[in-house]
Formats: sequence, C-alpha cells, structure tokens
Amino acid sequence: MALPVRTSVVNRVMIYNIGYASALNAGDLGDFSPVTLALAVHREIPAYHGKEGNLKAYPIFSAPLPVPRQAREVRMSTHQVSGAIHVNNVEVLAISTSSLVQIGSIISIRSESRIKHIRQLLRGLRPK
Repeated sequence: MALPVRTSVVNRVMIYNIGYASALNAGDLGDFSPVTLALAVHREIPAYHGKEGNLKAYPIFSAPLPVPRQAREVRMSTHQVSGAIHVNNVEVLAISTSSLVQIGSIISIRSESRIKHIRQLLRGLRPK
C-alpha cells in the first residue's frame, strides 16, 4: 500500500514529555516499530547486589506476543480535496513508552512495551 504524497502543515505542537522509544512525527510514515523492555525494582531499603537486571529471568520478556486476528478486507475509496494536512494546535501532556503522536498517514505500526515491576517492601518494624 502506497501513501499519498502530502504535506503536513502544523502551526504549533507542544509536548511536555516524551517517554522511552516514543516519537512525534509530522508527515507521512511508512513503518513505526518501537520496543521497550524495562525492569523496575523498588526496594524500601535501597540495597542492590549488582546482579539485578537479567531480563531472561522473567518470562514476560520472552513470552510470544499475542497477534490480533486479521480484520476482513475493507474496500475504501478516498478523494483528497487538498494535498495537505492542516493542524492548528496540538498540546500533549505526555507520550508514554513505545508510543507515537502522528500527524499524517502511517502504513504500519507495531508497538511493544514490556515492563516488570518488582516491589520489595518490609514487613513489620524497620531494622535500625
């Protein structure tokens, strides 16, 4: 599938925070495939032993991704009145992990974000 040749005319874009493997794209895009793998360890007493961070130890990082069912073919006809996309103002608080803000067309997007959160909190009284 070929993208139509167009111009994206954007007056103002304000993005306050863009996370890991994320992007803002003004214009047409063929393919976007961001991937983020993260291990977040939160310890009430910050003691690290130097061997943390082996993603292979957690099945979430190697499990196969579910593949959505293929939708039925849709026949579509479009007529472009103008060869440009006009956007006046876009304001985004945050673009999170493996995400895209797109002004224009895109053929394919496949985003993957796998995050393992570990919280190791004390039970009972805190040691002195």
